[in-house]
Amino acid sequence: MSTLLSVEDLQVHFAARSFTGRKQAIRAVDGVSFAVGEHEALGIIGESGCGKTTTGRAIVQLEEPTGGSIHYRGKDVTHLTGAARRAFNANVQFVFQDPMSSLNPRMNVASIIAEPLRAYGRWNGRTGPDRVAELLDMVGLPPEFGNRYPHEFSGGQRQRIGIARALALDPELLVLDEPVSALDVSVQAQVLNLLMSLRDAKGLTYVMISHDLDVIRHVTDRIVVMYLGVVVETGPADEVLDAPVHPYTAALVSATPPSSPDEKRERIRLQGELPSASNIPSGCRFRTRCWRADEICAAEVPQLVPVGDGDRAAACHHPLDLGMPHVREDIAS
Repeated sequence: MSTLLSVEDLQVHFAARSFTGRKQAIRAVDGVSFAVGEHEALGIIGESGCGKTTTGRAIVQLEEPTGGSIHYRGKDVTHLTGAARRAFNANVQFVFQDPMSSLNPRMNVASIIAEPLRAYGRWNGRTGPDRVAELLDMVGLPPEFGNRYPHEFSGGQRQRIGIARALALDPELLVLDEPVSALDVSVQAQVLNLLMSLRDAKGLTYVMISHDLDVIRHVTDRIVVMYLGVVVETGPADEVLDAPVHPYTAALVSATPPSSPDEKRERIRLQGELPSASNIPSGCRFRTRCWRADEICAAEVPQLVPVGDGDRAAACHHPLDLGMPHVREDIAS
């Protein structure tokens, strides 16, 4: 599998001021690296504030990286401008979390979907309406819906419209930021099944950002687990979620509701809140909430190193044993 997208030591820092007026840096993304193969679906997971959405926005040029690099088909696209940026944006599209706020309420659906075609000079007055109808059909909506406005649709239908707009320019890569988190569970399944069928039919590559591990398991091949701006674990989705190696990943998995009444799952309850991205703990960033932390965790930053014989890696001084993802709740609490 050839590499389509490569992110290397990506950093996105924001300037801010404290309550006292002192300048400080918000290190939202602080050295993230991963690669995405052609036609692969990669999931990025982690709790709110871990930097996963900022990472996705940096990939599609919605946030300016502070450091590191992003390569697309081997070409550095970190700081593109002009025609080169337009060409890149045609190949890499973003699907937003909230379909209502990402669709112009003053435009009908046909105009919304046609907008990227017009912006990129691909609109033809004779064949354009047929292209819009094709895109609506592709996401399971009848062509006559093109005359309606966003407020006339359900949340799931609006998200389908957002996906149709993202597909208008025939991109190779879709970055999807929590694409079903605002939808009811039954509608989530419909949208996820649509994404999977589109991936097969069009050979798309996905970067899926989500806090929902069931969604990630259902849709992605590999996952990247982020905590406080860094990657703490990577590997095949099923392997990581069935047998986490990093304590943080194990805590995330333990918080997922069981898939059946017969499944027994011990909850790992973490102490404390996620530290501020402007005041990063020394050593391992997770140590202030980790039940396995000791002196080395405070003194040395753990590196992302291979774990086991497969395509697994974790950044932890005291990783969990493979095949033993859970610990007793009384130890973790």
